[in-house]
Amino acid sequence: MKKVFIDGSAGTTGLKIYDRLSGRNDIELIVLKDEDRKDPAKRKEAINASDVTFLCLPDDASRESVSFVENDKTVILDTSTAHRTEEGWLYGFPEVYDDFEEKLKTSKRIAVPGCHASGFVALIKPLIDCGILKKDAKLVCTSVTGYSGGGKKMIAQYEDEARSFDNGATKFAPNDDYDMFCYPRQYGLTQSHKHLKEMVKISGVEITPAFSPIVADFYSGMCVTIPVFASDLALGYGIEDVKNCYKNKYNGEIVFYKEASDESGFISAGAYEKKDCMEISVFGNEERILLSARYDNLGKGASGAAIECLNYVLGVDKTMGLKVK
Repeated sequence: MKKVFIDGSAGTTGLKIYDRLSGRNDIELIVLKDEDRKDPAKRKEAINASDVTFLCLPDDASRESVSFVENDKTVILDTSTAHRTEEGWLYGFPEVYDDFEEKLKTSKRIAVPGCHASGFVALIKPLIDCGILKKDAKLVCTSVTGYSGGGKKMIAQYEDEARSFDNGATKFAPNDDYDMFCYPRQYGLTQSHKHLKEMVKISGVEITPAFSPIVADFYSGMCVTIPVFASDLALGYGIEDVKNCYKNKYNGEIVFYKEASDESGFISAGAYEKKDCMEISVFGNEERILLSARYDNLGKGASGAAIECLNYVLGVDKTMGLKVK
């Protein structure tokens, strides 16, 4: 039985991973006492005693944990931003690679993708690989996410009891401190969001996209959309080529292409809340194409992706412990 340790199990992602793993009978969880969770010596001991360690920590702490490894046995699954573009680390999105399992045989360092980046990479990398999308296309990406993506602090803000509700609609007094949480809020305004680096490197684009993440007043769910103009495509390619690329690439249980996936002309960012799959769709026409990826920011965008990677490492069914239907 493989031993698994979660370094940083008190955070949002760490707690989700712990919940998912605590009921499995194919692994043994190494759990530190509360007073030992931040003790470097105890963490180091647990990491080296494990077959697989999840890092659910800030970037610097993740780097520290990696430095603790003293053997060639322990596989590290890092959910932070620290190693996603580092040499020697495998980007943990199996569906975008044709040889992920082969790469896994020689890698004990796996970086779990960022939530926003997952949608961008899923949409753009196949088009670049197929030669359909120009590498120098100037792209714009919009990503709408639930507030759980902001971690404990943001969750507490949105779920503060000081917020009042009436018949399901949030009500605020004038100048209420919580007024801002009623409306969708765009952020990443400096165009230096931490996911941009992996979005560029993993997808293969040459120009950093303009990226507009938006957090809204719902717990979890995500929709990433990217408009593509006909001039962004290589000569001779059109919308049907884009669709066929996705149909051929994404036909599994976890990531799949779906035709006409809108809900009466709308697409909801919460369509796959509490699930671990990702839906890829294409809308628009020959002149203006809209690429769409819908999934849960806590599912395929975080802990679900981490568990999928663990399943690959353990050689078990990749959907074990995942909710894909």
